Amino acid sequence: MDYKSIITSNINVACQALGAVAGAVEVPPNPEMGDVAFPCFSLAKTLRKAPPLIAKDVKELICQNATADFTQAVDRVETVGGYVNFFVKKSSLISGVIDEINNAEEDYGRMNEGDGKTVLVEFSSPNIAKPFHVGHLVSTALGSSLERIYRFLGYKTVKINHIGDWGTQFGKLISAYKHWGDRGVIEKDPINELLKIYVRFHKEAEEKPELEDEARHYFKLLEDGDKEVTELWQFFVSASLTEFNRMYRLLGISFDSYAGESFYTDKMPEIVNILKEKNLLEESDGAMVVRFEDDNMPPCIILKSDGTTIYATRDIAAAVYRKRHYDFYKNIYVVGTPQTLHFKQVFSVIGKMGFDWADNCVHVDFGYVRFPDKSMSTRHGDVILLEDLLNMSISKTKEIIAASSTSKDIDNIDELAQKIGVGAVIFAFLKNSRERDIIFTWDDILDFEGESGPYVQYAYARGKSILRKASEMPAESGDSVYEPTNEEFELAKLLNDYSGVVQDAAAKNQPCIITRYTLAVAAAFNKFYNTCNIMKSTGITRTKRIELTNAMCCVIKSALHLIGVDVVEKM
Repeated sequence: MDYKSIITSNINVACQALGAVAGAVEVPPNPEMGDVAFPCFSLAKTLRKAPPLIAKDVKELICQNATADFTQAVDRVETVGGYVNFFVKKSSLISGVIDEINNAEEDYGRMNEGDGKTVLVEFSSPNIAKPFHVGHLVSTALGSSLERIYRFLGYKTVKINHIGDWGTQFGKLISAYKHWGDRGVIEKDPINELLKIYVRFHKEAEEKPELEDEARHYFKLLEDGDKEVTELWQFFVSASLTEFNRMYRLLGISFDSYAGESFYTDKMPEIVNILKEKNLLEESDGAMVVRFEDDNMPPCIILKSDGTTIYATRDIAAAVYRKRHYDFYKNIYVVGTPQTLHFKQVFSVIGKMGFDWADNCVHVDFGYVRFPDKSMSTRHGDVILLEDLLNMSISKTKEIIAASSTSKDIDNIDELAQKIGVGAVIFAFLKNSRERDIIFTWDDILDFEGESGPYVQYAYARGKSILRKASEMPAESGDSVYEPTNEEFELAKLLNDYSGVVQDAAAKNQPCIITRYTLAVAAAFNKFYNTCNIMKSTGITRTKRIELTNAMCCVIKSALHLIGVDVVEKM
């Protein structure tokens, strides 16, 4: 039931009758003040009247001309000072929410606002020959969630893993392999061994700067298609993708495209030609750049002094290809905050090239993952591997489950520990606004009673346990009139808001809006569970409480799926 729209519509009619334009409605801070409030203060100047008097006039007109849906949804209207407060009919709202969820089931909350529109989401995008560390999980979890959210709203989505498989770093890796690599050793443990020689390259280059020139030479050979160098590069790529896909399977994530930077090597000459034709390229210390005098940005390098391309060149070529290939409505890049300037430059160059769709390219940035007394740097080899982190979370979760009094009722502890352990990490990474840094502590992440993934999963499991018990018990006669409690009503109101929450998350590219919502639903359900004795209630009251529990489970399962977390039936 969209009671807010119903109320707003009736307010608009009343204000028009008074000769004014209605402002926005609010949600009172205290439920005792109503479910929706309309402040009349902004109308005082137009109507030349005190807000409390305007509020009384608005109330009178609404009550006189109330629509049928308003009468069905609203129990009463009160004025307090300059506010008109609306109280929704509890039983009508609860019954309406239950009926909607029962009818829609897993489609509850879905919308078709994106019908006929394609949204591309580029996320994860690890670099070849480097380990998948925890920093990659932010982009991976955030991007996967955004793709699910847009798909839920009816958009056609494309998940792109823009693999970092090109660039000067491959010249460094090839140089390192030539000096210290052993193919047999690398084949047994490719990522770790490639990392070792990559780290060694940087240490050696501090004493022997000529190695940097050698690396640039090897990358130039790679761009020119040298057979030996290309074969080495293909070996690095193949070994790395095998490792990455193992991590993606553990996270339950897949992609529609693995077109990495190398995919666009034959598409970059066209970009350079367009820039030349439009007289946008300028020479700067041997390099070719595009300047942004009006935008107060440093120039964007298109070709380095040795003629090789750079990230920006490849990203521009990728964007042009994607528009032609997918005709996207929105092209989202889920990449860390340090790349903000890079994307501003890239989008500006695309705009200067005459492509008005540059405004549909969006950089969704995010902060760092921070560990107390720890830092991450692939270059220096001090990395916290994602696999190690996830395995530790699974192990710690298993210990917690095994120590609980209900563990004897669980047959598949390993599977359960994996779902909860992996889900706990993903939930923690998506709990707060993406711009904020993530401070990683086990006490917070695996707190089964705090603001965590396990807390929400436990609310779902508790609900499913109630439903199993209810299905085994015969119905009992009793109450013939349903008089819901405040706890039932507050839970139903939250469930009623689900589609709006998902829309808000998409509009702001903030999955944390859904994550926080699941915490609110879990807390409301636990309050309802502890206040209302579901199994000992009778008649229609028991029926409604069981149906409300089922509705909660449906919404929690759907919402957790949108952030990439699995539910568990027992816990």
